[in-house]
Amino acid sequence: MKKQEIIRFANDNPVCYLATIENNRPHVRAMLMWYADETGFYFETLSLKEMSKQIHMNPNVEVCFYNQPEDLLDAKELRVSGVMEFIEDPAIIEKAYKNREYIEDLAGQPIKRYMEVLRIAHGDAHFWNLKTDVLKEHQLEHLEF
Repeated sequence: MKKQEIIRFANDNPVCYLATIENNRPHVRAMLMWYADETGFYFETLSLKEMSKQIHMNPNVEVCFYNQPEDLLDAKELRVSGVMEFIEDPAIIEKAYKNREYIEDLAGQPIKRYMEVLRIAHGDAHFWNLKTDVLKEHQLEHLEF
């Protein structure tokens, strides 16, 4: 599995499912990944959200990207597990804010002070597809970004 294939699949299918842990129980929610590149998988959130609090308490996460094909036989998923880190770089946070500034209209208040950028920089990843893997165990590949 090539790193570029992983990055391309995630960017082509940015609506994904992110699992966190709270009180030793999994919590899964749909997310819109911001982007992926050679340095990792980037997400944005607001510090007021439960997801942020859960990741601060336990940064171990798993995210699943799915291609949603018209023909189910073309179904493919990418699962990535790793440690989520909070990015403190003001330039990256500003870029994230500009990307999601429209949320202020939904929230009815400024969100900039709550904006957080998170990244999975390394971890394990694997692809799965219905045609070839329906009876196979998952093959993990360790990634370093």
